[in-house]
Amino acid sequence: MISWSVKIITDQPTRSIEKMLYAVIMAGGSGTRFWPESRSDRPKQLLRISGEETLIQATVNRLEGIIPSQRLLIITGQQLVQPIREQLPDLTPSAVVGEPCRRDTAPCIGLAAQLLLKQDPEAVMAVMPADHVISPTSTFQDALRYAAELVEERPGRLVTFGIRPTYPAQIFGYIERGEALPSPGAKGFPTFQVQMFREKPNGPTAQKFLDSGRFYWNSGIFVWKAKTIDAALAEREPAMHQRLQAIAAASEAEFPEVFPREFEAIQGKSIDYAVMEHYEDVAVVEAPFTWDDVGSWRSLARLYPQDEHGNTVIGRHVGINSTGLIVRGDDERLIVTLGMKDCIIVHTPDATLVANKNDEEAVREVVAEIKRRGWRELL
Repeated sequence: MISWSVKIITDQPTRSIEKMLYAVIMAGGSGTRFWPESRSDRPKQLLRISGEETLIQATVNRLEGIIPSQRLLIITGQQLVQPIREQLPDLTPSAVVGEPCRRDTAPCIGLAAQLLLKQDPEAVMAVMPADHVISPTSTFQDALRYAAELVEERPGRLVTFGIRPTYPAQIFGYIERGEALPSPGAKGFPTFQVQMFREKPNGPTAQKFLDSGRFYWNSGIFVWKAKTIDAALAEREPAMHQRLQAIAAASEAEFPEVFPREFEAIQGKSIDYAVMEHYEDVAVVEAPFTWDDVGSWRSLARLYPQDEHGNTVIGRHVGINSTGLIVRGDDERLIVTLGMKDCIIVHTPDATLVANKNDEEAVREVVAEIKRRGWRELL
């Protein structure tokens, strides 16, 4: 049963925008490109990819001081509810909600909006994935406050963050910016009306996007009023919205049957496709923070320093005539490379990956092949 409740402040006639700000963390990804370290019960967001914290721990800690834990909601897969609760013991158990199946980001966000609206009709949602590396925290929090001010200025507005591209990436969606918007407060960041959302481009198109200077990578981080996104889903996706309403309205006795029945019947869609690409009043804030979506093992080369041979090494390693490597191991076992170039090597207690950097997308094919062979203990 989802029974998520918060203490609503009612002793003041008006509430500041920050006291209406809630965090919704989407933590349902499988992270197959991080195999063999990422597994079905321990996906990327539960791993220590950068630093001493897991990615989801870092995401929650990044909100400390701006959004208290009682206004935080994590939406994940049912099989990850307990592992996430164990990694975040200070959260109440009800703050972690497990979907019975994967249905993409629109149902995830819609469900969160319904739960928030039951508790606080004026809730402002800061929606973010659980597996990004962002710094510095103070700037990220300033950006969230600023986005909330944009929403306060125009309650029907949807706000997203765009990342200024540094190379012609084909793995991200893009946001084309339109006219500049004035800042509603004294401390603002470059803000624009969204002209158009663009799907993941091919190489030449990505280069054109980069050269134009008008495009951002789509960060997948949003700020809006819960009732605004709920109304947008009701208009654009009425069948989905109706099922989400049924879930939120279910009694405690009905819930174990209603939640899986209604949620599994939803047609999965991304929030971009369901709402953002069609909504008229969308603002994009040029992110003032550094951002990495940590999409694959090659991300380690951006997050950690390289040695004099261009190798990124985590663990014990001896390399002879070895350049441009990404090596991920531990301090217990030595990894030795001889005459290797531009490879990814990841060693775990029960599996080892050796791959050309240019073939890293094929890691998903490896996972599919392991599944086909029935080696469930390696998934």
